[in-house]
Amino acid sequence: MNRESESRRRGVVREFLLALQFFTRIPVTGRLADWVGFSPAMLRASAAHFPGVGWVVGGCTALVFAALVGVLPALPAAPWVAAVMSTVFSVLLTGAFHEDGLADLADGLGGSPNRERALDIMKDSRVGTYGALALVLAIVSKTALLALLAQAGGWPLAAVGLFAAHVTSRLMPLFIIRTLTHVGDTAASKSKPLAESISGAGMLTGLAWWALAMLIAGVVQPGMGWMAAVLGAVVGCVWMWRLLNRRLQGFTGDGLGATQQVCEVAFYLGLVMSLSA
Repeated sequence: MNRESESRRRGVVREFLLALQFFTRIPVTGRLADWVGFSPAMLRASAAHFPGVGWVVGGCTALVFAALVGVLPALPAAPWVAAVMSTVFSVLLTGAFHEDGLADLADGLGGSPNRERALDIMKDSRVGTYGALALVLAIVSKTALLALLAQAGGWPLAAVGLFAAHVTSRLMPLFIIRTLTHVGDTAASKSKPLAESISGAGMLTGLAWWALAMLIAGVVQPGMGWMAAVLGAVVGCVWMWRLLNRRLQGFTGDGLGATQQVCEVAFYLGLVMSLSA
């Protein structure tokens, strides 16, 4: 029994490290990579740890934000600089993985009302007008909302909110995977082994990552604003679900990346709106 439990724990660690390797630029190489291993089944199981990746990305980005606020002059522009530079850090840490998905989805859905044509456009590595506009709006929205959070609620709330937003926004795509079908060129899609399906146990694992993060956020920064923030992310997820289902009759890897971006912005917006209430 102990050996079985130890094997299960090692399997969970391997799946988490594989998710970290897939979704970030954090190196998992050499002997560690050999120990982690790889298989389509492992990659599929690693999707459950997508919110866990949010712990790493969101936690590191929040530390960068807090450190910058601490060393910058105490001027009104300081939160803006911290918001911009921490966003740059998060993009470097993830390799713009989700931003790329947002741009591709915007180009595809904006470029043609035809489903097959939209899927073809999404495979093009070039960024078009719709993709560029979506990226600009997403980055500006995130930095502006983070700066406003710091100014209206204090930098600790902004830092904790940044951490919680990264975890929550990475939980939302799991509901897309669970309830929609993967579409597109499945033979060539790099997201197919990852996003083909997610089990009920995988959903519970993702929810556990998220619940613990929100518990920490509530302890560090008590208040009812977290409910509004999560509601914002849920609304963003529902909107993306309806969009993907109506336009593509399913989802692609780009759709999952776009969902993460939309839900992150929606989380910040919900948290900011709770302050005015």
